[in-house]
Amino acid sequence: MKDVAFSQMNESYSKPKVIRGLHFQWNPFMGKLVRTLSGRMVDIFLDIRKGSKTFGQAAMYAMPDDSAADYSEWIWVPPGFAHGNFFNTESRIEYLCSGEYSPGCEAGISPLASDIDWSLCRAELKAEFLKIAKGKPLITDKDKSGFSVAGWEKDPRSENFRI
Repeated sequence: MKDVAFSQMNESYSKPKVIRGLHFQWNPFMGKLVRTLSGRMVDIFLDIRKGSKTFGQAAMYAMPDDSAADYSEWIWVPPGFAHGNFFNTESRIEYLCSGEYSPGCEAGISPLASDIDWSLCRAELKAEFLKIAKGKPLITDKDKSGFSVAGWEKDPRSENFRI
């Protein structure tokens, strides 16, 4: 994370069964440094870098709040990865962004897209996600109707993320 400057700081509250993402931005590119303030978040990150060996593959990382710890755990999601999360309990998270929000230069891949490769995920986290996704998830129409991986790969704007 050398030479990363944060220009925006956000806090978000989520209820159980909320699924968010998978968001990304270019011009300016945006990375996110994320932590759980209360509750439990499972962070999702998806490689959207064309030419990458892991293009279209997602991973998950569980981040429960640990109020007994002397420190908070953070996760860095760099530019070139779509970012999202899901929650099974009331939760509050904080995230710092390395770029100003640019609504004309953002897009998302639906976390419900059938062509996401979940093979990098721990089995128990994938099962937890699928249980929420196949039930009645709380997800915005914008997130639900995001690109599929194949749809994003065909979109000319995906060239912004070529390695």
